[in-house]
Amino acid sequence: MIWFQQSYVTKAQVSGGTYAEAVKGPIDTLNPLYATTPAELSAGRLLFSSLFKPDVTGHVRGDIAMTMTNDSDKIFVVKMRKDARWHDGDKLTADDVVYTVGLMKDPAVRSVMTASWRGVAVEKIDDYTVKFTLPAAYAAFPQALTFSILPKHVLESVDSISLRETAFSKSPIGSGPFSVRLLQVISQDSGRKVVHLDANKDYYAGIPRLERFQIHAYADYEAIGVALRTGEVTGASNITSEVAQTINQNQYKTIVKPVNNGVYALFNLSQPYLQDSNVRRALQLAADTSEVRKKIYGNPKELYLPFIPTQVTGAKDIPAPTIDPKLAAELLEKSGWVMQDGIRTKDGEPLRLRIVTRKNSDFEAALQTIVGQWRKLGVEIDSVIFDTTDATVSFATDILQRRDYDVLIDELVIGADPDVFAYWHTKGLLNFANYTNQTSDDALTSARTRSEAVLRSVKYLAFAKQWLADVPAIGLYQTNYVYAHSKTARTIEPDQVIVTPDEHYADIRYWTAEQDTVYKTP
Repeated sequence: MIWFQQSYVTKAQVSGGTYAEAVKGPIDTLNPLYATTPAELSAGRLLFSSLFKPDVTGHVRGDIAMTMTNDSDKIFVVKMRKDARWHDGDKLTADDVVYTVGLMKDPAVRSVMTASWRGVAVEKIDDYTVKFTLPAAYAAFPQALTFSILPKHVLESVDSISLRETAFSKSPIGSGPFSVRLLQVISQDSGRKVVHLDANKDYYAGIPRLERFQIHAYADYEAIGVALRTGEVTGASNITSEVAQTINQNQYKTIVKPVNNGVYALFNLSQPYLQDSNVRRALQLAADTSEVRKKIYGNPKELYLPFIPTQVTGAKDIPAPTIDPKLAAELLEKSGWVMQDGIRTKDGEPLRLRIVTRKNSDFEAALQTIVGQWRKLGVEIDSVIFDTTDATVSFATDILQRRDYDVLIDELVIGADPDVFAYWHTKGLLNFANYTNQTSDDALTSARTRSEAVLRSVKYLAFAKQWLADVPAIGLYQTNYVYAHSKTARTIEPDQVIVTPDEHYADIRYWTAEQDTVYKTP
């Protein structure tokens, strides 16, 4: 009888239940205008809608937006769907979009997006049509329309200065696939909190299969590892290599996917030694990045370009830099750096570099590997590992703003578009290498002002070739995103593309937490 029963039943994913996801916190706000931590960004994706959002292929598609027209890459007109509603039942309209952009632009609001929206004008055409006018042509503007839309009818009476401190930041009304039921404080000392969410039964894109979703915010990845080992959560997002290696493979499934971020060794070109292109080229020739990747969990992809190769047609045809320690030594000799007792010196001064990175097992492994290779070349190295959890110091202020390094090993967020103007243009706000080249500047400026894919590719290829020749940085690897979930759950699909870690919810409507015995279809 038991044998016969097994022949017509099977295990399958079923709707309902609760999915509990561990994410690094803290959670100080649920207002997406102020979201900065992974947990806060995750909450924003689940609670709020946007005009566009990434799909499972990694491309942006309409969420609230139905269509968009583009005039000279300066004027964008978006027509919105009419069936979207806020969690309190009110309709989501163009007024909400215009209001949200106004908040992002208002300096008094102190939003993390204020600088990005400076100079952009937004206008309501009708109840479901909005027009954006840019101060200059910008082909990648659709990527900026993934911001969370806020409810005007709820917040318009709130003073801009006090917006962050309102009750809305603890219990917001959104229009996304889930709504807030409760923000629970587990431990005030550790910042441990849980956001309890309920499925939005009136969600315009379809009711989620999950009945409830919980975001468990932890202070550090060690605590996330403990939560996985004790079964406190169903899954965990963007876990570190150390946590991934401790996961019980009988209980959890581990998913490793590349995201559009890259880890680079950035040269500070304002430092005297590194102003010499022969020195930078020698360091590049001596850096075997394949050895770096072997030390990183998940075997990350090679990344030697300033953007993700798949983003630009023809980029894969650009050859990777060669590894040639002998030629590296010759270049240093040519520049006057002579080997003496195992150290390169010039005019009595040693070739000494200060390399800085953040406390992170992958970054530290990359640093140790690169340091070993450069020391063989005769370079003296002073390594600094910066602990970002130390509240008495700031990595952004003390290291990045001051450019207090000769070489910086860190991660650059590239995103869905190859526009890396901010990192590599002379006027880029995040130009941590202090890189300047007229050919590169012209190519970057021109590429971001044209939406034609062929023309953009030509410009980015020209920039990449100049960048490789100038060597302002060495690409070490493309960052991996590591997700773990219970084997009884269904989450990220095998073919899903994840552009950034907080955008792994592209298919959230179909996630499930449980399996049950069901009858097979005859």
